[in-house]
Amino acid sequence: MGQVTRRPLADQAADLLLDRIRSGEWTLGEKLPGETTLAPQLGVGRSTVREAVRQLAGRGVVTSRQGAGVFVTALDAPEDWDVVLRRTDIISVIEARIAIESEAAALAAARRTPADLRAIRRALATRADHRSEIESHVDTDTAFHRAIVAAAHNPILLELFDSFTPRLREAMIEMLRIRKEFGTDRDQDAHADLADAIAEHDEAAAGRYSRAHLLSLRDTLALDSFPTATT
Repeated sequence: MGQVTRRPLADQAADLLLDRIRSGEWTLGEKLPGETTLAPQLGVGRSTVREAVRQLAGRGVVTSRQGAGVFVTALDAPEDWDVVLRRTDIISVIEARIAIESEAAALAAARRTPADLRAIRRALATRADHRSEIESHVDTDTAFHRAIVAAAHNPILLELFDSFTPRLREAMIEMLRIRKEFGTDRDQDAHADLADAIAEHDEAAAGRYSRAHLLSLRDTLALDSFPTATT
């Protein structure tokens, strides 16, 4: 059983505890031993164990229940989301957008308010006015899709969409620089069809239009052999 030998002690203790959880020493939902047991095992003081546990709680691995103890809530620490997005390929990001935005579009058709619809229409008009310059086109396109996700009134979907935006923007700008073709009337009409479906509360059509648009984008990226991995 390893012991802490280097500073910072709390970080090292947290890593050792996480290794033991990963190895299966404690199962999901199982209670960890108390500080008085863990401290000598790790070769640190009780206050260091307490800080290590706080670190793991912040990473979602354990949770402290008042008067009951500390329990395992995950068998590994999730990787930082920004790191995952930077490393992943753009095709994977588009596929995740398909899952998120097709559902968001259907929910928007069901839940949109008059204010939501005005925001979507404004974003669509702004998108139409910025079809000649790559970065403006990408930004106004993103704003249109975000208005739809916002109209779904699901904060988790919106948070996921926003987390994709920097990675997606970088890739879309690079793709359009390579292709030199964007902002066509056909593309704008497809976005207008999506807005109309939401306006008409047509959930099935809204989800279908959103999915079709993003599938087309994914297939275009694959066809153009756009670089799919970051370095």
